[in-house]
Amino acid sequence: MSLRNPYGDFEVTDPQAMRALAHPVRLAALSYLQKNGPATATQLSEHVGASPSVTSWHLRHLAGFGLVADGPPPSGSDRRQRWWHAVARGFRFEMPDTPDGAEAARLLRTELMNQALESAQQWLAETEPHLKPEWSRLAGSANTLMVVTPAEAEALETAIEELFAPYVQRRDAGQSPDDARPVRYLRISLPEATD
Repeated sequence: MSLRNPYGDFEVTDPQAMRALAHPVRLAALSYLQKNGPATATQLSEHVGASPSVTSWHLRHLAGFGLVADGPPPSGSDRRQRWWHAVARGFRFEMPDTPDGAEAARLLRTELMNQALESAQQWLAETEPHLKPEWSRLAGSANTLMVVTPAEAEALETAIEELFAPYVQRRDAGQSPDDARPVRYLRISLPEATD
C-alpha cells in the first residue's frame, strides 16, 4: 500500500473524471455505493435526488472513468437487474498543474465540501439526537489555526492518513470489534492567503 494512498483509494488524475465527479448526483451515487455497497439505479435514485433513468445515465458516465462497475447481484437478488458497485472504498485527487486541471479539481473540491457540510448538518438534525451519550460526547469539531510550511502540511496529512489507515482497512477485512460502529471524519484544511 502506498504511503501516499494508505487506504487503497481510487486515484483520480484525469481532469475530465474530476469534472464528472463534480456533478452532485454522480458524487452522491458514488458516495452511497462506497458506504453501502452494491445497488441498482432504482435503489440509488431515492438517495441521489434523480429518477432511475437519470441515475442510470450518471452511473454509466462514472463507469466510463472506472469509478464504478456493474457486476453480479448480491445473493438472493433479482438477477435481471443491473447492480452497480464502487471500485474502491474511496477516491482521492491532487490539484493538477494545468489551468484546465486546476479548474476541474476546484469544481470537485467545491462539490465535496458542499456535500460534507450538508452531511454534517443532516447528522446534527437526524443522527446526533438519537445517539447514546457516550457516542454523542465523542463527536468532535475543532477550528485550529496552525502556521506550517507546505512540506509540514503534507507531513501532517500523511501522518493523519497513516493513523487512520488501520481503522479504515479493518472494515473490509471483517476485523472490527463487536462494539465498533462507523464514524465519519470530515477533514477540511484551508490554507489562508498571506497577501
